[in-house]
Amino acid sequence: MASEGINKFIKLWLYIIISLCYCYYIGRTKKTPKGIVRLLCLLPVMCLFLAIPLNISSIHFAGTTAFSISWLANFKLLLFAFGKGPLSSPSLSVPRFIALACFPIKIQQHPSHLNAYQTPTNYAIKVLLFAFLLSVYDYTHHIHPTILLVLYCFHVYFCLEIILVTVATLTRALLGLELEKQFNEPYLSTSLQDFWGRRWNLMATSVLRPTAYEPVRNTAARFIGHKWALLPAVFGTFVVSGIMHELIFYYLGRVWPTWEVMRFFLLHGVCVTAEIVLKNAFADKWPLPRAVSTPLTVGFVMITGNWLFFPPLLRCGAKERALEEYAVLGAFIKNVTTLTFSSFQSQ
Repeated sequence: MASEGINKFIKLWLYIIISLCYCYYIGRTKKTPKGIVRLLCLLPVMCLFLAIPLNISSIHFAGTTAFSISWLANFKLLLFAFGKGPLSSPSLSVPRFIALACFPIKIQQHPSHLNAYQTPTNYAIKVLLFAFLLSVYDYTHHIHPTILLVLYCFHVYFCLEIILVTVATLTRALLGLELEKQFNEPYLSTSLQDFWGRRWNLMATSVLRPTAYEPVRNTAARFIGHKWALLPAVFGTFVVSGIMHELIFYYLGRVWPTWEVMRFFLLHGVCVTAEIVLKNAFADKWPLPRAVSTPLTVGFVMITGNWLFFPPLLRCGAKERALEEYAVLGAFIKNVTTLTFSSFQSQ
């Protein structure tokens, strides 16, 4: 059964690659100029990308495909239709076009050295912590529910960063690209604005900025001025993010949304908007020290996440399904290791 699921997953990704080759051709031919004409040519592919996760049963494969293809790739293709975004560079080869379209990566414009938090050692520690976290789940009946919810926060963070860093590392090795980091140590955030804008899931942020934030800000500036247009732009970005997260949760659980996740992002949109106003009014007078602002920020994200974000995941059995898949992966690695060791011994 697992091999059938993997074979189906590979076939679906072949469809994705073929579709993106078509998109590349559409962008290079003069018969489809940027604008509505190109958008109409790309719409069938975008609809296909919305349907593909519905054919994947694995929660990890479905989640990563929904995020990378149904959300990020579709938003990049929307920009591409109007001659904007990372896919519109005329210097892109077909492999690089496909990689930029279907993977949550962004080419680094000004390459720099890794900081202390981006070293291989740092990522190795996170992998070990994630493995330890999975082993803790064997004792959930002895753990207080509140502590479990805190563990879920770390689970999501470690899982997402490990997956995204793995994809980026493979892409960097195959195509020789210098890539932007996907996370920037969100547990060090000093404010919600810092958390969402500069530290958490930066690939989503980089796509939401030109597709949601900038259009809303430019439109709002005509009515309320450039200074205040920032506020509806920030809130509108959280609305779009909430919609896309509800879509991803639907792919994971295949149940009608309860809109708790949408309320989570609406709440954070309101809070970030209020935070910007308060910073402009009082930050210079009463700045909070990092020792206070960081626990407040991380604590608020965890509390609201445990209130609104995680319940829909837990109700659809996401944790149990994820642990089953980890067990299958662990058994596969164990078998491969045993066979490899046995072959060396026989020689």
